Amino acid sequence: MTLPLILLPGMMCDARLFAPQVEVLSKRGPVTVADVSGHDSMTALAAAVLADAPPVFALGGLSMGGIVAMEMVRQAPQRIAKLCLMDTNPMAETDAVKSRRGPQIDKAQAGQLDHVMRNEMKPNYLTEGPRRATILDLCMEMALELGSDAFVRQSVALLDRPDQCDTLRGVTVPTLVLCGREDSLCPVARHTLMHELVGGSVLEIIAGAGHLPTLEQPQHTTAALIRWMEDE
Repeated sequence: MTLPLILLPGMMCDARLFAPQVEVLSKRGPVTVADVSGHDSMTALAAAVLADAPPVFALGGLSMGGIVAMEMVRQAPQRIAKLCLMDTNPMAETDAVKSRRGPQIDKAQAGQLDHVMRNEMKPNYLTEGPRRATILDLCMEMALELGSDAFVRQSVALLDRPDQCDTLRGVTVPTLVLCGREDSLCPVARHTLMHELVGGSVLEIIAGAGHLPTLEQPQHTTAALIRWMEDE
């Protein structure tokens, strides 16, 4: 029986973040993209995904989705048969980032989510490339459809998140750590750290991609995920 796969999108993203991967991987087995916008704590977000998940499954998360995935591993390690962490961060929020969250939340609550996404967040997502403008437009569409309430909940969840380095030290299942080589939000060094924390993990660095390799380099990212899913 093929292992079900659950994918968790990044902040202010939905299933469209993984559309190229779902198109391919869904032909091999069941794939679900879960919602990570309904609660304002990592504990609650992880518990909500686990409540709807199969008894045992493969789990992949990108950015905030990867942070939720690590919390799911902390809560229910026996249910996760494979783990993929993409363009994410195992550490707690830094004071520098915390200082930016409050003003961003205030702007979103004042009806300025478009401004926050367009001027403060989107420019940091992608490397240069021919599809950059198209992908950024898609990011804006996903964010505005999710709305300011989701932005506030996710911001608070990220603000208060715990460090998960100890969680990763306990992971023994086949694990893929993947990132875009040009990711400025979650740089390669963070992924080298996660690779070192998870014994036996595979590190894949995707050239020509920033924070969203699933969209920037979909074929290379999908190929890496296929190898991970086939790894025994």
